Amino acid sequence: MPARRHVVPPRADRGHLKLTEEELREWGEELGRSSIPPLVVTLTGELGVGKTTLARAICRGYGVEEEVTSPTYALIHEYRAPRSAVFHIDLYRLDSPDQLTNLGWDEVVSSRSLVLIEWPERAADRLPDDHLPIDLDYLPSDPTRRILLAG
Repeated sequence: MPARRHVVPPRADRGHLKLTEEELREWGEELGRSSIPPLVVTLTGELGVGKTTLARAICRGYGVEEEVTSPTYALIHEYRAPRSAVFHIDLYRLDSPDQLTNLGWDEVVSSRSLVLIEWPERAADRLPDDHLPIDLDYLPSDPTRRILLAG
């Protein structure tokens, strides 16, 4: 199956964005509005960098009306939106990629849904090849902004 070209909102300066939290939310909502399922989005970055903030914004733009909370302890939350289900997965507490089977991983990532995955590196080689990677990092010179790499 050929890889899909993902729609990534513009505004990138030389391949990355330097965003305030408000701009990060706006960008995420725009990504949510332009997303077409099936789509797996991975969110990578250190603790507290804004992965869940971005996931909430993507969900809001996609049409999720209920409150989106961090799935850190539950590992996976499912939400309803007009276009499809949305799965928000947090793999931070995962000890091994073998545990993904117990989450119904294969069914979720192959569903016709929007799937948002925090800490995707813990899934190792079980991520779909055509996922949309988003990496967040702190901007060392300005603690109010984040660097966002997408695509």
